[in-house]
Amino acid sequence: MSSTNSSEEKITIEERSIVSDHIRRNAGSSFLAYSNVVCVVAGTGTLGLPYALRLGGWIGLLILFLSWAMSIYTGILIIRCLYASKQKERLSTYREIATACFGKIGGGITFFFNAWILLGAPILYMVLSGSNINFLCKETSASSFGSVNWTIVSCAIVALPFILVKSMKEVAWMSAMGALATLIVVFIVMIVAGIDKSNTVPHHDAVIWHQFPIALSTIAFSFGGNVVYPHVEASMKKPNDWAKVVAAGLSTCAVLYFLSAIPGYYVYGTDVLSPVYNSLPNGIPKTIAIVVMTFHVLTAAPILVTSFALDVEQMLNITVEKFGKVKEFLLRAMIRMAIMVFVGFVGSVVPHFDDLMALIGAFANCVLIFIFPIVFYYRLTGFRNKSIGMHLWCFLTVLMGLIGLIFGTIEAIKALVRDFQ
Repeated sequence: MSSTNSSEEKITIEERSIVSDHIRRNAGSSFLAYSNVVCVVAGTGTLGLPYALRLGGWIGLLILFLSWAMSIYTGILIIRCLYASKQKERLSTYREIATACFGKIGGGITFFFNAWILLGAPILYMVLSGSNINFLCKETSASSFGSVNWTIVSCAIVALPFILVKSMKEVAWMSAMGALATLIVVFIVMIVAGIDKSNTVPHHDAVIWHQFPIALSTIAFSFGGNVVYPHVEASMKKPNDWAKVVAAGLSTCAVLYFLSAIPGYYVYGTDVLSPVYNSLPNGIPKTIAIVVMTFHVLTAAPILVTSFALDVEQMLNITVEKFGKVKEFLLRAMIRMAIMVFVGFVGSVVPHFDDLMALIGAFANCVLIFIFPIVFYYRLTGFRNKSIGMHLWCFLTVLMGLIGLIFGTIEAIKALVRDFQ
């Protein structure tokens, strides 16, 4: 797009944001928004990417690089879509963008995919937390408690801040701690894998074509943040910093991914597991990694379920103005408790971390990250005044999403069926 159009879009964001001056003045900083992005995106992706290289081979590093670049681009586009509709007011959610583009049917389809991620990822986090705590309690009197019961306990822990806090700004402090936890785990994996190199004889593949789609879907899950970006941007005091925030956040995640994926796959090869710390030898470093990552998922889950709850509460028009402060809180608490009950129930039934991760990535993230932002942006702004290079890049991005969606979903479902047989 030309520089003129870019400057016009920047002015549009300034002029058309309906978030009041009062709310923006009391909103969070760009750094807290950056922390939100890193915390939501980085955690489980860091754990699963060595396994993604095991599935697809070293070519996965190229896909990782492309996914990083494409996710930054679509992350910027989805926020531009909030301001690009013919309505005078800023749109609030991913679903509203879809409704503005394709009516109620489009909004309903997008809400379905949105819910799949905003509920699916916390389910994944609770499964991981339950299995981690169960592992840590293996040599204690709580060893017979079981990972399913620990999954339920994890849901109860997450439910407390989820019910008490209301907006993305109020959970930002958790995201900053979660981002730090991810960094700690990456360094543990790098150091311990390097020490363990002399004890392994790994096998590597350049490319494994028949498993390439499911590797792509796992990588797609690693950049899954588009569903929360509208709420994160709405919580920023300076919304025009969004492009810098999302680029910095996803670039930080990409660096962490390379630092985890390369040594993890290089040292353990086709024997690497997901989460990657399960490949590390038993000892204090592995225990620390498990504890820290458990802390991370317990701090990241409230961000995702809060984003989903905000969508639901907006759809039901649950506001202080309509119901009063006490009744609004009670209604909001009931909805959020019901959400956590659902998360805990599903997490207890499907406790397979790696294949569940691949299914979520293939089925929903490929659509929400690579396909919908492009389709919506073209629908709202048209095909004119865009360079050939932009058209080609958008085509490649949508193609990546379709490959991961179709073939990755098929392979992930087959893997889950095998898990239950």
